Amino acid sequence: MESMTIRHSGVKTALLLLLLTFSAWTAAAPLAMATQEEAGNPADNQADNEALARMIVKNADEVRFPADGFQVDVTITTTEKGGQPDVHKYRVLSKGNTNSVVMVTEPASERGQIMLMKDRNLWIFMPEVSQPIRLALSQRLTGQVANGDLARANFADDYNPKLLRTEQIGDDDFYVLELTGVDRGVTYQRVLYWVRKKDSWPYRAEFYSLSRRLLKSCKYENFQTMEGRKRPTRLVMEDALRGGEQSVLEYNSMKLRDLPDKIFTKDYLKKLD
Repeated sequence: MESMTIRHSGVKTALLLLLLTFSAWTAAAPLAMATQEEAGNPADNQADNEALARMIVKNADEVRFPADGFQVDVTITTTEKGGQPDVHKYRVLSKGNTNSVVMVTEPASERGQIMLMKDRNLWIFMPEVSQPIRLALSQRLTGQVANGDLARANFADDYNPKLLRTEQIGDDDFYVLELTGVDRGVTYQRVLYWVRKKDSWPYRAEFYSLSRRLLKSCKYENFQTMEGRKRPTRLVMEDALRGGEQSVLEYNSMKLRDLPDKIFTKDYLKKLD
């Protein structure tokens, strides 16, 4: 009799443990499912992050320059330690951020030189040379400024962006993105890019070589209204390898223009003035 009581008690205990285990599982299952739903599919999350990063870069491009045809004058002043400022002036005609013409207006000794960019192909026309000469976007134009800094300001098409994090600077929140060149023909192989969250204003960029060495940094300053929206009118580019050298780009007299495609051809370069 005592043996039967013990067996009966053991069965009751086992059933009670089974019931408690089942109750705990049913209570935890909805929470686990909800957690999985909140986390989502990792592939979907990655696609969403990529789409967000591309949108941030595209919006910042549209802050920097109009998407339509435009003309703008640019003054570049380069200073070195103990040296006199070197000043170059340019007039830029751009259409769709993929085609542009850059004309030297000062100094007088370089007047008549014209750069033509179509997509990521760049040529320079020089009065004393009969044929245009092919250039790389990464080649130095003047001071800390590369050809591509002036001729092509199209981060959205030239780089694959990745959103790294957000940072608070002062009272503002910023996206921090890593931009990796789509090929070797872009101006820089890697860029770290800070964009203000509330209005897509570019704030800072760091430009790196293929070996991930910091080459120079850029600050976007003095936002003023040009052709319908606030845009940076002053860029300060500083050499990361040689301290004390910087180039300041100042943009003015921007205006929208209806620029026919024929302007952006090598045959048309001689007709520009």
